[in-house]
Amino acid sequence: MATRKVIIPPGMENIYDTYHYAPGILVGDRLYCSGQVGRDADLKVVEGAEAQFVQAFENVGKVLAAAGATFDDVVELETWFTDSMADLKTFLAVKDRYFLGRYPTWTGFAVKGFSMPGILVEIKVKAVLGLADG
Repeated sequence: MATRKVIIPPGMENIYDTYHYAPGILVGDRLYCSGQVGRDADLKVVEGAEAQFVQAFENVGKVLAAAGATFDDVVELETWFTDSMADLKTFLAVKDRYFLGRYPTWTGFAVKGFSMPGILVEIKVKAVLGLADG
């Protein structure tokens, strides 16, 4: 029987304690990551599209690392962008810094907004630890 393990990277304890959700849940070899946005450990939104995209991916990376995973283990990527996808070209350039050849599936959405003003993107991933190429 698989076990359920809550993944809380250092610096993300406030998310679990204040907002009552886990940054990640590991079930067996499958990691389910909550959507990550471009805010720092103090929950302040990072200014500028590229910087915010980088911070969101860095936050995803923290959850992956805390579970013993990397971006190579990601099998599904979901992104939500505010109203317009005007910064998509910049987002793609940032995304390609993190996914270096083992590309996941990807679905992107445009939404009206997020829970905090100023957020431009939310990134959610699912990963399978220990996958081999086949």
